[in-house]
Amino acid sequence: MQPLIQLQEVSKTYPMPGGDVHALRRVSLEVEAGEFVSVVGTSGSGKTTLLYLLGLLTTPSGGRYRLGDRPVEELSDRERSAIRGREVGFVFQSFHLIPQLDLLDNVLLASRYARRARPVSFREEARGLIERVGLGHRIRHRPGELSGGEMQRVAIARALLGGPSLILADEPTGNIDQENGKQIFDLLQSLCDEGRTIILVTHDLALARRAGRRIHLRDGEVDDAAA
Repeated sequence: MQPLIQLQEVSKTYPMPGGDVHALRRVSLEVEAGEFVSVVGTSGSGKTTLLYLLGLLTTPSGGRYRLGDRPVEELSDRERSAIRGREVGFVFQSFHLIPQLDLLDNVLLASRYARRARPVSFREEARGLIERVGLGHRIRHRPGELSGGEMQRVAIARALLGGPSLILADEPTGNIDQENGKQIFDLLQSLCDEGRTIILVTHDLALARRAGRRIHLRDGEVDDAAA
């Protein structure tokens, strides 16, 4: 079987008034379905750009990216959006929860983008996901009534709505304490154990080492020696 993710000499350049910014430079890597991969590197090394490219939020300036059997650079914006809504879940450092909404409605926000071939109640699925992350007893609470670790668990539940096979997590433990960070990692690991592919960007080397594989970025390039 071919890898889920294949990058071949992928670059990403942002034109700026003061000169082009080369966020990624000739990055080549493969990720198998069901892998847990951590991505580490200093600020500005290209970690978030790589995650956004993998999640179809941006496209390469050069090189080739295949997601499964699909060459991403040949897809239309509508096709990329459909794949992203159906197959990719995002978890961010800052949670991005709506303070006026309770937990259930925050998770249900993802139903605006999730797409599936058969009708299933998103509301019932959202309830089940909130139960899974251990917050069923707080389903009608709002984000302001939760701790940072609890808010991140809600964000993970939202990312799982619709059953995406690829979870992209950008510094999900960056705004929470160490103990909650370990719990978030354990939750991501359990998702990987079920067959989902997890790509985790983190500054926490202790957590990064627990992933199945570690990728180190330096100045937009994969540093094989450091990984």
